[in-house]
Amino acid sequence: MSVGALRSANWGKAVGAADTRQEVETFRATDRWNPEDFAREQIRGLVRQLFFANATHPSRQVVFSPADSGTDVGSICRRVGEALASDTDDSIVVVLSGFQQDGNPHPIESATEPAARQEWLRAATRVRGNLWFVPGAKIVGSPVAGTSLTGTSLMGTSMHARLWELRREFAYSIIEAPPAGESSEAAALGRLADGIILVLSAHATRRATARKIKESLDAAQARLLGTVLSDRTFPIPESIYRRL
Repeated sequence: MSVGALRSANWGKAVGAADTRQEVETFRATDRWNPEDFAREQIRGLVRQLFFANATHPSRQVVFSPADSGTDVGSICRRVGEALASDTDDSIVVVLSGFQQDGNPHPIESATEPAARQEWLRAATRVRGNLWFVPGAKIVGSPVAGTSLTGTSLMGTSMHARLWELRREFAYSIIEAPPAGESSEAAALGRLADGIILVLSAHATRRATARKIKESLDAAQARLLGTVLSDRTFPIPESIYRRL
C-alpha cells in the first residue's frame, strides 16, 4: 500500500500524483528502498498532523471516506489506528465496515453504563492494549438487524447518538465511511464528527469528481480536514530508488 501524507484542503493545486522528490529525502541515507517503510512513515506523519498538530482544537473523532468506491479505506483506517496507539496510551476504536469479530472479543468495560447500553460494546475486539476494532454492522444492534454505523437507518438522531457513545467510551475514534461521491452518509458522519478525510486514488479519482465532492461536503457543513492520496506509483524505477 502506498499512501500520501495528509494534504491541506486547499484545492488551488490540481489533484494528481504527489511530487515524491522531497518525500524520498528521508530515505536517501539508507542503502535500500523499502516501500513498506515509506508507507509506514507516511502513516505516522498523517497521525501526527491529524491528531497532535492542533493543541487548541484537537481531532478526536475522524471519518475517512474514499472518493471512489474501488479505493480501499479500511486498511488505511487500520494502520492509522495502529500508529495512533503507538503514540498515546489513550483508548482508540476503529470502526470498520468489513471487520469480522473473532472468537475472543475482549470487550471494553464500562462501569458507568447499564448493560443495555453496553450491548454494542460486546462487539469490540481488543487488538492491542489500547486499541479496539469494531464491526460497523454490530455497533447498531437494533432497530434493523445487519445495518451498519454508516447505514441509512442511522441518519439523524441515531447516528448522532452512536457517535456520541463512541466519544464517551474512547478517547479517539476512527470511522470508515462509504464513498463520499456516492452517498450522503459520509457527509453526515463528517458533520457530526470532528471532520472528514477524503481519500483520493492516484489512478481513479478525477479532479472534477474531487471538486464536486468538496462542494457537497461544504454544503452539508462537514469539516474537510484534508485529503490523502492512495494507490500511488513512483515514476522512478525501484532499482534507481535503491541507489538514492
